Amino acid sequence: MIDISARPKRIVLVRHGESQGNVDPGIYEKVPDHALALTERGRAQSEKTGAELRALFGAEHVTAFVSPYRRTRETFRHLGLDPASTRVKEEPRLREQDWGNLQEMGDMDQQRAARDAYGHFYYRFAHGESGADVYDRVGAFLETMHRDFARHAEQYGPDRNVLLVTHGLTMRLFCMRWFHWSVEEFECLSNPSNAETRILLRGDDGRYRLDRPFVRWK
Repeated sequence: MIDISARPKRIVLVRHGESQGNVDPGIYEKVPDHALALTERGRAQSEKTGAELRALFGAEHVTAFVSPYRRTRETFRHLGLDPASTRVKEEPRLREQDWGNLQEMGDMDQQRAARDAYGHFYYRFAHGESGADVYDRVGAFLETMHRDFARHAEQYGPDRNVLLVTHGLTMRLFCMRWFHWSVEEFECLSNPSNAETRILLRGDDGRYRLDRPFVRWK
């Protein structure tokens, strides 16, 4: 029998707000990917999403796992969640797909074109990761998350939430791993917009359902 009490009410995925890299691709030539900050618009997006999440969570407990990149940590801060009911853990396995050190614009454009032709799941950046690599570390994170479910079930009860503040590709791969989507299904889906959410809702049977699908691009 499924022990529903050991499973949180919701698993909420949030993509970071608009960052410097979203508006100026050339910045990757001089600033490391992990050090890119939110723009003013990105901060406003995060605050808007935070207001929606605070209304959703109410007084319920939240365990937040946050990618260590600057833009995700800033996004989490601008969500403005109540620290009295929020437990925060930095989680490096939720980081962005690694491209590999500082990047040169012409090479970036060529590799993006090659990835589009080869497939986003299997294509490996020359000095970085493939989508499959990110999938593997997301899978390892899930083991940690499930142990966390069990460890805190009695302390916080079933009406609690898990929040992941991460990146667009990582969000899609998390859902691919959770729902056992095929590679072909993953390849059809687009990243969510900046500061956009996807919510896994626990049903009466203990299983989770996605609140809304990812946009399909083909």
